[in-house]
Amino acid sequence: MAKVIAAPKPARVKTTPYDLAEHLRTPEEMAAYLDAWLMEAPDDAVGIARALGDIARAKGMTQVARDAGLSRESLYRALSAEGNPSFATILKVAKALGLKLHAQAVPSST
Repeated sequence: MAKVIAAPKPARVKTTPYDLAEHLRTPEEMAAYLDAWLMEAPDDAVGIARALGDIARAKGMTQVARDAGLSRESLYRALSAEGNPSFATILKVAKALGLKLHAQAVPSST
């Protein structure tokens, strides 16, 4: 009769939550993060709004909401995955974050 050998239990891996907002410390890092979203995913409105939300959390949602003239709850809702902020809200939030949106010509495909 063959002896059955049990497979060793896999080692437990301890993970910790990653919060991007903790790594956005300077205005330059915040601007670079938003710019990366605008360059890499210009059609992803939800992603761009969430990027603004990450930056707002890094700066402090209460202060950003106050500076943008919004309630904290409205700001959270607007920048969530389910949110659909108006362009006016995006501009207010960007200004409150100390950021500017900019336009760049796209090369013609012809």
